[in-house]
Amino acid sequence: MTTETTNPATDSDQKAKEAYFTASQGQLIWARFKKQRSAMIAAWVLIGLLISGIFASFLSPYDPTVAGRDKDYLNGAPQLPQFCDGNGCSLRPFIHPVERERSLATNFRWVTKVNEDKRVYFTFMPKGWDYKLFGLIPMDRHLFGVEEGYVHLFGTDATGKDIYSRTLHAIWTSMQVGTIGVVIAFVLALIIGGISGYYGGWIDSFIQMITDAVRTVPAIPLFMAIAAFIPQEWSAETRFFIISMILGLIGWPTLARRVRTHLLTERNQEYVLAAQLCGASPGHVIRRHLLPSFTSYIIVDLVISFPYMVLSETALSFIGLGLKDPVNSLGVMLQSVTSADVLLNYQWYFIPVIFFIALVMAFVFVGDGLRDAADPYSDSHK
Repeated sequence: MTTETTNPATDSDQKAKEAYFTASQGQLIWARFKKQRSAMIAAWVLIGLLISGIFASFLSPYDPTVAGRDKDYLNGAPQLPQFCDGNGCSLRPFIHPVERERSLATNFRWVTKVNEDKRVYFTFMPKGWDYKLFGLIPMDRHLFGVEEGYVHLFGTDATGKDIYSRTLHAIWTSMQVGTIGVVIAFVLALIIGGISGYYGGWIDSFIQMITDAVRTVPAIPLFMAIAAFIPQEWSAETRFFIISMILGLIGWPTLARRVRTHLLTERNQEYVLAAQLCGASPGHVIRRHLLPSFTSYIIVDLVISFPYMVLSETALSFIGLGLKDPVNSLGVMLQSVTSADVLLNYQWYFIPVIFFIALVMAFVFVGDGLRDAADPYSDSHK
């Protein structure tokens, strides 16, 4: 009588092979993506930034507009929480308050001085300024605050507005602009690229002429012309929507070219011919057969194009052609770092620059990771 023994290592390898060959396209992409450490780190950074933007009002102790400014602390340095000072240690974080006084050395002008003999302790979930979470739920609770006065983790600007609160809201605004722009570009690219690639012939040639014309439109002169005709009485929300639409209307040609190229290759495949012989309409063939065949690549292109939308908004707002106060966007905040006075005396103005770089780099690394993961031949090079 013989007893068969099984090798656990062999069984696990066999199960791994079975899981690999039976996995869906999304599961394969996720398995390849997880192997890329830089892409995973960037994904966590991106998730953190997205959460901070979505819950910006809850995480911000003060209103980021003029309504929440600290008029007694203009161009104030960051106030970091501490647990110990010359008077001992505490289990609760605290800061030393800043007081204004007239100084003889400055001809009795107002100056700010840190009172190191007094502590102001942090509080959590205090009531503050009113806002609507997700734009729907009225709330007045915030993550943190102080028992009295103000606390400015990233300092304040020349008008006394809290840079920490402004930065979180700026991230959310730039993300919204990028999302609207990407969605508009995505819809136009699928429609225009799908029609061009499916029909070919003179329709394709005509559409490609239009695509080339749109690609040659210079963005900055276009926005300069639009800025000259935008009425000054337009609200910040209207300007926000117009900027988002224009970014989408000029950002579709690259993705449309990729959609067209794929459809030109796939339109003569057997599964497409079978659908046509069954009486399927061109729209049905494109929507249900051709586009799903490279959905992963479309998603990758969307993620890669997102940072370029954010960069475009930031650049336009930076040169004064995009969003303006009271809207808080990364481009609006970067306008404050162009003077030598800021570089020499108010270095905390550059804190939003760090978040801007982190946001763009996170999207770039995640996009590159998804692009490599979506490549079916990527494993063969490892």
